[in-house]
Amino acid sequence: MAPLGYRDFRLLWSATLVSNFGGLVQAVGAAWLMTQLTDNATLIALVQASNTLPIMLLAIASGALADIIDRKTLLMGSLLFMAAVSLALAAAAWTGGLTPWMLLAFTFLLGAGQAVYNPPWQASMGDLVARKDLPAAVSLNSVGFNLMRSVGPAAGGLIVATLGASAAFAVNALSYLPLLGVMARWKPHVAPRVTTPEPFLAAMGAGLRYVALSPNLLRVLTRGALFGFAAIAVLALLPLVAKSHPEGGSLLFGGLLGCYGVGAIAGALLNPRIRARLDNENVVRMAFAGFALAALVLGQTESVWLHALAMLPAGASWVLALSLFNVTVQLSTPRWVVARALALYQMATFGGMAAGAWIWGMVAGAQGLDVALTTAGVVLLIGAVIGIWLRAPEFGAVDLDPVNRFREPALMLDLRGRSGPIMVMVDYRIDQPDVPEFLRLMQRRRAIRRRDGARNWALLRDLEHPDQWSESYHIATWDEYVRHNLRRTKSDAEVAVALRALHRGEGDPLVHRMIERHTVGPSDDLPLVGKIEIP
Repeated sequence: MAPLGYRDFRLLWSATLVSNFGGLVQAVGAAWLMTQLTDNATLIALVQASNTLPIMLLAIASGALADIIDRKTLLMGSLLFMAAVSLALAAAAWTGGLTPWMLLAFTFLLGAGQAVYNPPWQASMGDLVARKDLPAAVSLNSVGFNLMRSVGPAAGGLIVATLGASAAFAVNALSYLPLLGVMARWKPHVAPRVTTPEPFLAAMGAGLRYVALSPNLLRVLTRGALFGFAAIAVLALLPLVAKSHPEGGSLLFGGLLGCYGVGAIAGALLNPRIRARLDNENVVRMAFAGFALAALVLGQTESVWLHALAMLPAGASWVLALSLFNVTVQLSTPRWVVARALALYQMATFGGMAAGAWIWGMVAGAQGLDVALTTAGVVLLIGAVIGIWLRAPEFGAVDLDPVNRFREPALMLDLRGRSGPIMVMVDYRIDQPDVPEFLRLMQRRRAIRRRDGARNWALLRDLEHPDQWSESYHIATWDEYVRHNLRRTKSDAEVAVALRALHRGEGDPLVHRMIERHTVGPSDDLPLVGKIEIP
């Protein structure tokens, strides 16, 4: 509960409860309305896919925006967009003009708004609370969402049964107002910029490069995608499970989702104790196995009570897996790229959900509901076994805070921020006995350089003076070179300190910063001393 001691987190978390309630009421209305509009299992399952597919498509773009522009502006813009779409959906449902494909289009737009909202909101956790309280903040977000999941679906089922789906959509539109009000008064701390904003496409590329060169993050993304792909079968096909019972209806559907929410709350509350006793991989295996149990019970039994009980471990497993993945990404990523890393994690997980919802819906339509749920349960068991080869990493123990030691050198050429390409060479003198350790450190240095934007990295040794070594790499522009150095973390600095300790020359290793030129125009690269004015 420590994060609730931070005023901004407490207010935003409380307002998010109301928004989550509205979103869950809307989800029940959309899922149940689709069962009234069509009996096609694929279209019914696609209601879940239409919510998750936009996150896969737009998450990396949203993550890049969240790292290069004001996050509060992005958050408020996406909230206003979702409120407007919800109002339009309520109006369309009220007039009776909705078709299955129109309903999917509206839910896709709501998913698009959520896709833009999620990365900056998740990345803001590190700005709202101290690093030591970050796992608790992520867990509290899960508790808040699932607290509403325990009552929202049941309330949604009651609203749909008594007032119709249009009322559920209107409730969702109104639920955004408290969050908009709190966020309008929120004054987040924004660090002053020392460089120009990173170009949008370059920012997306930097995020992709960072994750691609981070093995721990790649393992999290792979396991998250597999979990989302198989686990979504339960949520996507749950309306059909409820409808298959003689007493089935929107109230039963909401009740089953409520049981899922109760299980999720229990999972979030037990999460700290479980993580204290088990390493991350065993927590992930438990989550895969728990959800597999739920899918198998739903697929192989017909008892309403057994189905309700099966939703409890499903909810707990969902929170255990996804909150652990989320925290691992946040604690394994420096702040300059955290929104993009979270976006790629969500892209992988929700992409798996979107594909799974479509595929399991097709299997249910062709082979039956029991076959689809049982097969999904088997895939989840396989996902637990895969951990033998793709273990979930432990939370990062390295210090990813920025070093903040870089000072832009005084240049003697009239250089612009977009000037480039820049070539950097760093000269070392290394004694022969220290060469093995030097090469080991340089392997780490190469990974750091490439991850932070360097290209064409090379290590050179002078043939005539074997103790002379040169590290070289290229950076696209001078602005990008400054960003490259500002991205250095305290953990990265340990490598630089170790390399300096091996250097036997006078002073620090000599750094050469050069700009590549094949031809130079008369007004380019003029010395700042005695500069000639060109009309």
